Amino acid sequence: MMMDQPAQQETLALIRLSLGEGAVVNNISLRDRATSYWDPAPTTALALIRPRSTSEVSDVLKICNERRQPVVTQGGLTGCVAGCAAQPNEIILSTERLKTIGSVDSAGKTVSVGAGVVLETLQQHVQAFDLSFPLDLGARGSCTIGGNIATNAGGVNVLRHGMMRNLVLGLEVVLADGKVLNSMNTMLKNNAGYDLKQLFIGSEGTLGVVTQAVLKLSPKLRSQQTALVALETFENVISLLQYAQQSLGSDLTAFEVMWGDHYRAVTAEGCNPSPMDRDHTFYVVIESQGQDLEHDSSRFEATLSGALEQGLMTDAMIAQSARQRQEIWDTRDNFEAVLPAYLYDVSLPISAMSAYVTDVKKALHERWQKADCFTLGHIADGNIHFFIHVNEPGDWHEQVNAIVYETLSAFGGSVSAEHGIGMEKKGWLSISRTPEEIETMRLLKSSLDPHHILNPGRML
Repeated sequence: MMMDQPAQQETLALIRLSLGEGAVVNNISLRDRATSYWDPAPTTALALIRPRSTSEVSDVLKICNERRQPVVTQGGLTGCVAGCAAQPNEIILSTERLKTIGSVDSAGKTVSVGAGVVLETLQQHVQAFDLSFPLDLGARGSCTIGGNIATNAGGVNVLRHGMMRNLVLGLEVVLADGKVLNSMNTMLKNNAGYDLKQLFIGSEGTLGVVTQAVLKLSPKLRSQQTALVALETFENVISLLQYAQQSLGSDLTAFEVMWGDHYRAVTAEGCNPSPMDRDHTFYVVIESQGQDLEHDSSRFEATLSGALEQGLMTDAMIAQSARQRQEIWDTRDNFEAVLPAYLYDVSLPISAMSAYVTDVKKALHERWQKADCFTLGHIADGNIHFFIHVNEPGDWHEQVNAIVYETLSAFGGSVSAEHGIGMEKKGWLSISRTPEEIETMRLLKSSLDPHHILNPGRML
């Protein structure tokens, strides 16, 4: 139900009265704020609310629920599926002021953090305690912990540490009616009834607003080895992954693959420097981390030497300094050269990846002769990303969606590996979820948010 303008203004007046004038940014002031990292268009929301505490979040949602006012939650604005893009009739609830980092429990290796804490800020904070927070992704300097939880973020270290879901011990969540669900568990084991926090991890803000979390930390690792290697077949990519897993064991942290066309695009003149020749078919960033600097380094070098002797790769460059490591990772993380593009994030069995990518590229070229499909991914955990350029004027997004997702259906894959569903992918959810699963999702949504005020129109 759309509220009329007087009712909307009355809702904002009640929020101002509760939180103070400084907590509300009006729609005119929002025109200088981009919709997201991916969309420079001005924000068009009714207003932006900046609560300073869980109790203020509760007050806002209580008012909005009573008055049926739609609310969209925003964190670092780095989401890729338009999940946080506000509509003109929606109020934005920003977590930007929820930035508290609690005391670090060095023995239990946990820390409590506010939803608005930036990922990189947390990573740097816990280093002082000889600990690390292992979630890592290219948007680390902007994305927030609340957003990471809401989307169940993945990133480059999933191979060793798992998704965000694996790193959350407890949550504090405000439900649609303002009720605060405190489940700030600090224990690794807690089998007392339903694990309610799991409902909210990956729910994209549709079931409740995360305000705080208890996160698992890991010991700070002493050694770090990084290499860029070149290969000529996808079969060799798979064989190298298996060989590295056997040789390096749990020390293998990252295995990031770039198809040759993507690598050449991001290392073209004026872009990232290329650490090696640019004419190979595949490139892989391999990284291992451990506690024994000398032994780990020797084992890493022996692993690459063994792979070279077996013909699994044709060239390798091991980083000898922090600068060289950064140059290697820039070829993977800095993809400005292929933007803007239609961006995709899918998952499927590793054994099917080569055939799937070939089928997608073939279908694209049959429809648009000059189309580009730049491909990379965290393939060790079954994740591929596409940056697609049709190279013809017009809006072809839906037609490209059909090619990417209908082709994926035949391989039994998922339309979202780590970015979520948002508004962009909800029409394709049935490829990855059965009717019974979707109906159960709707049941949960209606139970926890009966008036559908939280991120309406997202996911479902």
